[in-house]
Amino acid sequence: MRIDLLTLFPEMCEAVMSESIIGRARRKGAVQICCHQIRDYAYDRHKRVDDSPFGGGMGMLLKAEPIALCMEDVIQHLGCKPHTVFLSPEGKTLTQQRVRELSNLNGLMLLCGHYEGVDERVLEAYVDEEVSIGDYVVTGGELPALVLVDAVCRMVPGVLADDECFQMESHYGSLLEYPQYTRPAVWRGHETPQVLLSGDHAKVKRWRRQQSLKMTYRKRPELLRSADLTSEERNGIGRWEYGIQPHKD
Repeated sequence: MRIDLLTLFPEMCEAVMSESIIGRARRKGAVQICCHQIRDYAYDRHKRVDDSPFGGGMGMLLKAEPIALCMEDVIQHLGCKPHTVFLSPEGKTLTQQRVRELSNLNGLMLLCGHYEGVDERVLEAYVDEEVSIGDYVVTGGELPALVLVDAVCRMVPGVLADDECFQMESHYGSLLEYPQYTRPAVWRGHETPQVLLSGDHAKVKRWRRQQSLKMTYRKRPELLRSADLTSEERNGIGRWEYGIQPHKD
């Protein structure tokens, strides 16, 4: 999979995407991430990429032409237009389901905004989707883009050691992950659940499933509406056999 990031801060993106799991995946060729400096496509001698908004207002806007030229350069190089995403607080909130869908694409082009935003005309001309990582505002689109890249890349085959690494974790099947423990078995008087020490893999699997249901019910009950549950699990949610007590406001 190839991901192209259009940004004013490519060094910032490279620094993050060259480390840890994603960095190793890039080095072995499991994913290709290319950062493009939008300022390189500014046509005046000052390399200016922003200007004041028509109609007045606070701050500056990224101009349409440098972004368009950058996008067109990427498209020409690839021979096709990849699915293009603008990272914006006005976009739909990113979910694990959308991450899975995006990871199945051959490529992505991500536009990182800055200042007070981007000229609407370039968004209308090139952007397929706006994505938000939450209902809050940060200083630029680089951090949201890096979150999206990390979430998508780890779903790509060959990035993680085993597909089970992400299939068993929070949100993959609309359930939160079960609690986990490691040595020592007793830490400061707190014991590890005995079932995890039993060596009985069937019991451990059942315990983990029940704990995922419990954690989801307590912390994010709305996720259960889209979870793949058995009829027994649906009937049991909130009952004592799972050790769950309904919240009291």
